[in-house]
Amino acid sequence: MNQLALALSACARVLRPVVRLAMGLGLKQPHLQELLNELLLDEARRSWQSKGVQPNLSQLSITTGINRKAVTTRVRAPRDPLAPTELSSAAKTLTVWLEMATDNPKLHKLPVMSESKAPSFESMAWIGSRGNVHHRVILEELVRLGLVTDHGTQVELKADGFIPVNDLAGMLAFFADNGRDHLNASVSNILAERPPLLERSIFAHGLPMAACEEIHQLVRARWSTLHHELAHEMRTAIDTAGEGATARIRVGIYTYFEDAKGSSEESFDAASKESLKP
Repeated sequence: MNQLALALSACARVLRPVVRLAMGLGLKQPHLQELLNELLLDEARRSWQSKGVQPNLSQLSITTGINRKAVTTRVRAPRDPLAPTELSSAAKTLTVWLEMATDNPKLHKLPVMSESKAPSFESMAWIGSRGNVHHRVILEELVRLGLVTDHGTQVELKADGFIPVNDLAGMLAFFADNGRDHLNASVSNILAERPPLLERSIFAHGLPMAACEEIHQLVRARWSTLHHELAHEMRTAIDTAGEGATARIRVGIYTYFEDAKGSSEESFDAASKESLKP
């Protein structure tokens, strides 16, 4: 099987959940086709520019396979209205609070403000936003997302991570950022763009669903400990970094399980392999 067929099969497997999400949210073929063309052109432009060349329309057309006339009307960067998750003051504040509450469970409840040096939500928000966002604004956002309960003079943690389940835009932003960087690591490793990045998973087939759920809960518990350690290391690195520090890092983990008997993915994979035969 040639390289193009292998690449097409891999892309189909990765894109299937994305297509399911797109259809579930009302997107149709014209929307996805326009998006794909814009992404192809943007990546082609980046590829040429990395070689020190500012590409012309013909070069973009040849690289992407999009006809020159269509390229002329599409030479623009893809639109991205989603807010970047890493810039959220609410997310940073909750992470700081969770880290401290892990060390001291009594901090799951905090006074909104404190006249002493004792921890308060105001002090957490100041650390999380570096004093750039008023603590009341951050508190209102966390309450809106269902992550914190406001008892008036006290606030209480309701979540063990920044997962904005009551906010579609927030959930989509996390899906986009987490999925992008997971795939960025895989693509970097396949294309050998740098020394291999950590990319590991473990798979088992033939388990009862109850066992899958038990393993799921085990992973959640272990991740909670690791999340705490990583958050501490990252915050320390940021606090001690110089002004010229521009690097970013995202560390993630996932678990997925289902009853795979007759799943659509298995049927699609079998059909794909059959259609790719010479």
